[in-house]
Amino acid sequence: MITFENVTKVYQKDWVALQDITFFIEKGEFVFINGPTGAGKSTLLKLIYKDEEPTKGTIKVFDENLRFLKKKHIPRLRRKIGVIFQDFKLLQDRTLEENVAFALEVTDTSPRDLRKKMMGILTYLRLSHKKFSYPYQLSGGEQQKVAIARALVRDPYILLADEPTGNLDVKSSQEIIDILCDVNYKGTTVLMATHDLKLAKKVKKRMLVIENNKLVLDK
Repeated sequence: MITFENVTKVYQKDWVALQDITFFIEKGEFVFINGPTGAGKSTLLKLIYKDEEPTKGTIKVFDENLRFLKKKHIPRLRRKIGVIFQDFKLLQDRTLEENVAFALEVTDTSPRDLRKKMMGILTYLRLSHKKFSYPYQLSGGEQQKVAIARALVRDPYILLADEPTGNLDVKSSQEIIDILCDVNYKGTTVLMATHDLKLAKKVKKRMLVIENNKLVLDK
């Protein structure tokens, strides 16, 4: 489902973010991308949904070589991929339900289906009772659940989570991990970037370890 073949990413002034990375992720896997801050974890995820371009190497997603994917077809790719960020990236002037609905408004979903999907995902994440709340009225864990709801409401084949527990306490972090594991159990491929090695080991899933911008371990 996701293939990296000798992928290198170099930014300006010869800053190497990733160097000669090769791996393959099958449909339905749960994979941790582990490494210290600055190791290249976020860059790796951005390459998957074509927010960045590789300097060298080949990246395939859904068996499609991203190097040859035309700009007009990038939205089609991204509709199949959900992304969760550490800082939530919620719209502060919109309610919880409006934040989730926004992810569907750009896909020409009918108002009836939009409402059905939105309430379905909020009920699944136990947030329906707070649908009229604004982000500032929610805890950090609840805000991250809203971000997850926004990513899942379009039924993605792949879910990318970039340090989703980085700003949360232990209890909230565990709730987020439990949700991601359940989503994976239902068939979605999950990639989670984290610097928390202890957390990753606890879940006992496949782990790609990046150090000094190189893949040093795949287990």
